[in-house]
Amino acid sequence: MFKLMKLEMKKFKLGSYSVNAVIANFVILGFIFLIAFISKVEGDQDFVNYQEVLTVIDSFVRGTFIIFAATLIAKLIIGEFKNKTITTLFMYPISRKKIITAKLAIVFIFTFTWIIISNLFITSVYCLVSVNYQLIPDTLTASLLQEHGVSVLMYAVAASGMSLIPLYFGMKKYSIPTTIITSILIVVLVTSNNGGFSLNDIFVIPLSLALIGLVIAYLAIRNIDRIDIGV
Repeated sequence: MFKLMKLEMKKFKLGSYSVNAVIANFVILGFIFLIAFISKVEGDQDFVNYQEVLTVIDSFVRGTFIIFAATLIAKLIIGEFKNKTITTLFMYPISRKKIITAKLAIVFIFTFTWIIISNLFITSVYCLVSVNYQLIPDTLTASLLQEHGVSVLMYAVAASGMSLIPLYFGMKKYSIPTTIITSILIVVLVTSNNGGFSLNDIFVIPLSLALIGLVIAYLAIRNIDRIDIGV
């Protein structure tokens, strides 16, 4: 399985996605700093404590990589079915289920890994600068960081499962735009903030969406032998 995943990553040159992920990290970091510095200059604090800013960072990161996951699904799976290049792959003496499992595993692991790495990087840089330049009128504590770390881990798992939902809609007509638009709608639905309230605050909601994503992945793997890919 790992060898198959490695071959898929090499075939699609997925190293470029990691480069893009790093760029996305700096974009998010720059945006968070821009908000903080403008607020400081204008004397109107958008972030009143570290809990608030850490939550915002995590939301930006998860939203970004759920969309990243959709582009991976589009490239690794939807695009191959749309262009019928999957027919060549299915001619190899390898189980179809194993091939699709490897592709979905790449999406899940990539999403989970980069959500963790990005949170760690952006949070570390922001907190370091904030302490030195007093961007937030609050004290950063070890207990807060520990609590946030556990939260990031749980939500990273949930987001990784949730990121598989666009597969269902994309496979309907092998539509790449539908796959990506679905991921954007999921991000808007879960992370949008109304008067300080977000659906993401109720952990059972992202958890439920994650379970739906995993069920979709399971059904895709189970039913792959029944799909007529044509010629």
